[in-house]
Amino acid sequence: MAEQKATNVHWHEGDITRDHRAKLLGQKGATLWFTGLSGSGKSTVAVALEGALYEAGRLSYRLDGDNVRLGINKNLGFTAEDRTENIRRIGEIAKLFVDTGVIVLSSFVSPYRDDRDTVRALHEAAGMDFIEVFVDVPLDVAEQRDPKGLYKKARAGEIKNFTGIDDPYEKPDKPEIHINSAEMSLEEEVDTLMAALRERGILPE
Repeated sequence: MAEQKATNVHWHEGDITRDHRAKLLGQKGATLWFTGLSGSGKSTVAVALEGALYEAGRLSYRLDGDNVRLGINKNLGFTAEDRTENIRRIGEIAKLFVDTGVIVLSSFVSPYRDDRDTVRALHEAAGMDFIEVFVDVPLDVAEQRDPKGLYKKARAGEIKNFTGIDDPYEKPDKPEIHINSAEMSLEEEVDTLMAALRERGILPE
């Protein structure tokens, strides 16, 4: 956990609560944390789920790895330390969205189990739902897809600290949802996620 450096700062409560905002939107805020290798299909299923939620009249927002690294985390690289700080910041951003009642679709390789557990703990301490979604795919399939050509560059030594090649990926021990994108269709993945959101009371039945 990052050290609190600022002193004499205190949380200021307002009059409108998380429950008020959830009632206004007709849904409960939650973070779906999509984790998996590059090329596993995390962003693809998050985009499709965002569309399904929109069609159902539900508000969601995607936080995507590349998008965030082009903005708030543009000063971070891919060392273990930078990856940890990257995920910590995203966890805090996701919490803010959840507090507004928004369903957060967070797509990050997030290769280290401890980092994901830190984000889970942040949510649980605040009484927020955190749903870890493991988008599972064999490494050879991810390499065959290689939509950004990153595996090819990593194999050629042009990219260092690349997850699955010269940096580890630690699979989730007990993800709330396990999707095998090499065996399931995109429609099946979205149906699985929508059903889980209803079962957990994030969406009304």
